[in-house]
This record gives sequence, C-alpha cells and structure tokens, in this order.
Amino acid sequence: MQWLKRKILKHFGNTLLTGSLLAIPFALTYVIVDFLFQFVDGILNPAINLLYERYDLVDKLPFAIFPGIGVISALLIIYIVGFSFYTAAGRSAVRLIQKTMLNIPVIGPIYLASRKLVESFSGSKETGFKRVVLIQFPREGFWSVGFLTGITQPSDFERKAVVYVPTAPLPNSGFVVLVNLDEVYDTDLKVAEAGQFVLSGGIISPDHITTARLDPNKVYEDQA
Repeated sequence: MQWLKRKILKHFGNTLLTGSLLAIPFALTYVIVDFLFQFVDGILNPAINLLYERYDLVDKLPFAIFPGIGVISALLIIYIVGFSFYTAAGRSAVRLIQKTMLNIPVIGPIYLASRKLVESFSGSKETGFKRVVLIQFPREGFWSVGFLTGITQPSDFERKAVVYVPTAPLPNSGFVVLVNLDEVYDTDLKVAEAGQFVLSGGIISPDHITTARLDPNKVYEDQA
C-alpha cells in the first residue's frame, strides 16, 4: 500500500505543479489588471465601485465563510487545469488562450512576466531557479525552503546570498532575503520537488532532505 500511496502523491504533485505553471500566470495577470482597473476607476468614477459592491456575490454565497474553502477551491481548480493539459484538447485550448493573452495590449506583457516568474519553479536551465536552500526565516529557529537567486556584495558587508522565500500555496508572492553565506544550507531537493512542497502547503513533502552548508566558491561558479 505504501507504493500506491507514493504513486498517488507523486501523480497529484506533478499534476498540481503543471496546473500551477498554467493557472497562476492567468490569476496573477487578472489580479494586476484588476488592481489597475480599480485604481484608475477609483480616481475617475468612485460611483462605479459602489455599483460593484452592491452586486458583489461573495457575501451571498453560503459556503464563502467556510474556513479554508478558498485554498481548497484554488487547489482544485489548479489540479483540474493541470489534468486537462495532459489531454490533446486541453493542450490545444491552453495554447490558444495563452496566444490570445499575449496578443492583448497591456495584458500581454503582464501575463508574459507572470508566466516567466512561475516557470522559474519548473527548474528550467534557461529561466528557472538553480538551487533549493534552507534558511532560518522569519526568525531564528524557524526554517524555510527558499530558492537561491544570486550572490551580492553590499558595501561594508560580507557577501550575501540572495534567497527568494515563496509563500504557500501560491509561490508567485514571497520575500527576497539577504542572508550570510554561512547561514544558508544547500539541499538535495530538485526545484520541482520544492515547488510541489510549497504548492501543496506541505502536504506533499520529501521523506528526507540532505543538507550541507553552502559552498561560496561553488555558488560563485554557478552564477558566473
């Protein structure tokens, strides 16, 4: 039964990651465009906001107040999107939508930037994060999974590792942290594995993580 459980979790994790790579750029584009629309609309015509609030359906839905329903719904939608991509019809539909989004003025560049950010979690050599690390964040004693993005040299300081710490379950938002090199631990996790760990809120977690203090020379060579 253990092998069946691992197989199911692996399938769920891979499908969730695929769905996230496809769905999150659309969601992020919508959030940004909606923010810009609300900002401009609030300046030109505040009355429109009152009209939107009057017909807001969120408070009228009986399940909207159910604790955790938002996260569960988001994961379910992402899984369905990812699963549909494994079918020929689903792939064709996604590519058509992506092409349409890219050709829309204003929305196209936002969507492209969002997609490139999310694709970083795929582990692509061209655009993805290269290393998965562990750092103590947000304070000592609390360990967070992060992605090493580079090394920097602030004036009057020792060299620092630039680490992106994503938030769960949507990793498109997070924190950029400058950490002392001797406080960063390299891991044997693949970027895709770490992405599944974050997207699932820790439900899909590795059985074991091998760690070692970051090698500054090795990092310098990778970033060159």
